[in-house]
Amino acid sequence: MRLITRNTDYAVRALSYISRQEEKVISVSELVEKIKVPRPFLRKILQILNKKGILVSYKGQGGGFALAKKPQEIFLTDLIETLQGEIKLNECLFKKMFCPDIKNCGLKKKIETIERYVVSQLKSITIASLSNNGCKTHNC
Repeated sequence: MRLITRNTDYAVRALSYISRQEEKVISVSELVEKIKVPRPFLRKILQILNKKGILVSYKGQGGGFALAKKPQEIFLTDLIETLQGEIKLNECLFKKMFCPDIKNCGLKKKIETIERYVVSQLKSITIASLSNNGCKTHNC
């Protein structure tokens, strides 16, 4: 199980870089060069973030992407849910089959407690907090 997939990692790196560029429009070429992400993956991710209102795209010469929101308003949980779906640490082994002990399952209750804690911690992480904590020197 991976909590953060490659696409979410790439999105965080791209948004962190864009956020440090003082509201400039950043081209895909610049992003590819600076954050070292394969162009096809990055374009797809940027288009998704544009459709979700996290980025704004500008076409033509001098075009590219800019943040649609302030960096402190873009949460890691937003990116995970946009690119990966609902944050779930565990799915019942029985999947869609009826579990006879679903209400009393001790493991399920413990994992749900852990999941709530993890989500609460992830909700405190913003692009602003990531951009200000070491990303300036690591191009993330």
